[in-house]
Amino acid sequence: MPDALVAPSLHEALAYYDRWLAFNQRYQRVPGVQAAVYADDTVAFSAAYGLADVENDVPLTEQHLFRIASHSKTFTAVAIFQLAEQGRVRLDDTAGQHVTELVGTPLGERTVRELLAHSGGVTRDSGEADWWQLATSFPDRDQLLAVLRNASAAVLPENDRFKYSNIGYGLLGLIIEAAAGTSYNAFVQTGIVDKLGLTGLGPELDPARLGEYSSGYSALSYSDARVPIDHVDTRALASATGFFGNARDLVTYFSAQFPGDDRLLSDRSKREMQHPLWQTARDDTTRYGLGLQITKIGDRDYFGHAGGYPGHITKTFVDGSRRLALSVLTNAIDGPAAALAEAGLKLIDLASSTERGDATGLDRFVGRYANLWGVTDIAVLGGRLYAIDPTNTDPSAEPQSLEADGDALRVTGGSGYGSYGESYAFTFGPDGAVDSVRGSSGLLMHPIDTYSLPERVTVKP
Repeated sequence: MPDALVAPSLHEALAYYDRWLAFNQRYQRVPGVQAAVYADDTVAFSAAYGLADVENDVPLTEQHLFRIASHSKTFTAVAIFQLAEQGRVRLDDTAGQHVTELVGTPLGERTVRELLAHSGGVTRDSGEADWWQLATSFPDRDQLLAVLRNASAAVLPENDRFKYSNIGYGLLGLIIEAAAGTSYNAFVQTGIVDKLGLTGLGPELDPARLGEYSSGYSALSYSDARVPIDHVDTRALASATGFFGNARDLVTYFSAQFPGDDRLLSDRSKREMQHPLWQTARDDTTRYGLGLQITKIGDRDYFGHAGGYPGHITKTFVDGSRRLALSVLTNAIDGPAAALAEAGLKLIDLASSTERGDATGLDRFVGRYANLWGVTDIAVLGGRLYAIDPTNTDPSAEPQSLEADGDALRVTGGSGYGSYGESYAFTFGPDGAVDSVRGSSGLLMHPIDTYSLPERVTVKP
């Protein structure tokens, strides 16, 4: 699979991704979806779908802010490595060397490296963490220290296995404050956000900008309707989950972690952060480095992170070798951000998977077509035509490849259940627009904007 992104194929993939996301925001009943892609050394794609505020019918825009939650861990890791490059922290320092309140406790002996890698055996969120459902406030510094000093906070021995811990990253925030001599929020704001000139990112809820935030919503798994969830300050856990952002600025931030970019860190530090250390599941498709998740999708490894905040679910994937970053932000506690983001990567890979075809004259077939059985998208990817089911969470899974033959498209690939060798027969109106399509299964379809259901489906006389 080639490493270089071919501009026409990338643009085709992003054009279809735009249509696919718009469909899936509605189809999957997500209040709002915001997405961005950084490629060709710029924000190559940015879009928003649905509503930022359902109750007041406020459309979601590219500028609306989301709580990006555990993306905060990547900023915390960058801050630690900045301090390490300045000689103020070593990765093998113990927590107690910086946070003296923990001297003589089990967690005081955990190293910075172990905390970054989630290998310190630290309690995930403590025995009572109902701040995650807003029943209590997030812990302040004294409350966090009380959790850290409790013997029960050391659940496992260090380096026993990967064990995700928001409390451990709260401790890293205290280490940063001790080493930097300033608050965590001030250090990452100045040393990361302001250094990159990004106004759509920040380390904690900003009350002055509350009107810019997208509302967050509850899930549909326990109720027929969603309810809004208030934004709250994460206090001493900002280093684990406090950040806000929009997708445009988030992918721009991650572009600073491409090789050769020294705005935040040296390449040596970035390589250490991005190196997979721990397998996080039974297979090797999901691993963790130092403040970064590493995920294998197809033949490629992506680093980045996910975020889960009450009302917002977010995901970012980064491919440093192709200088590609993709973020999807959703404003529901069950938002399918990871699946929506992964779909974008797979579309880009599908468009890049073969030698580019000749796209001349193919645009006239492109569209979304519907009949009683569902919808079919005809899209150009990599200069070639494909029939894709947009309801599939993986739009690249056995798409039907098509070849133009006059006003018809012959099926040349895909599953054997998909009418291989048969054709989609198109009928065009006087203006050249598609009037109807006789599908490869023999069923008539119409462009989705002209398709409507009768009050009852019955046999026509």
